[in-house]
Amino acid sequence: MPGGWSPVKPVTLEVIKICLEVRPEIEKMVGTNFKIYIPVVYSSQVVAGINYKFKVNEYGDGVCVHALIFQALPCYGGELSVTEIQHPKPFDDPLIPSEHLQK
Repeated sequence: MPGGWSPVKPVTLEVIKICLEVRPEIEKMVGTNFKIYIPVVYSSQVVAGINYKFKVNEYGDGVCVHALIFQALPCYGGELSVTEIQHPKPFDDPLIPSEHLQK
C-alpha cells in the first residue's frame, strides 16, 4: 500500500548498513556510546523518500532503542537523518510502525 508501513521483519544487510551509519547520531540523542548495537527488526514506508523504523538491541540485556530514520530519494542526495527515537525500550516491546515516536 503506497504510504503504508511494511510488516515488521528481520533486518537485511541494507538496513544494517543504515543502522550503523546513523549510530553516532542515535548515540548523541541518547547521550551515551553503546557497548553493543545490534539491529533486530525493522519496517519501512515509502514517502518522498523512505522512512525506516527499527529496533536496536543496545546492551545485550534486553534494553533497546526504537528509531525512525528518513532516507531522502537519490535525486535529493540520499541523505539519512534520525527523525525520532524511543529510549529505553524493553526488548519484548513490539516495534509498531504506525506508532509515533517521541524523542
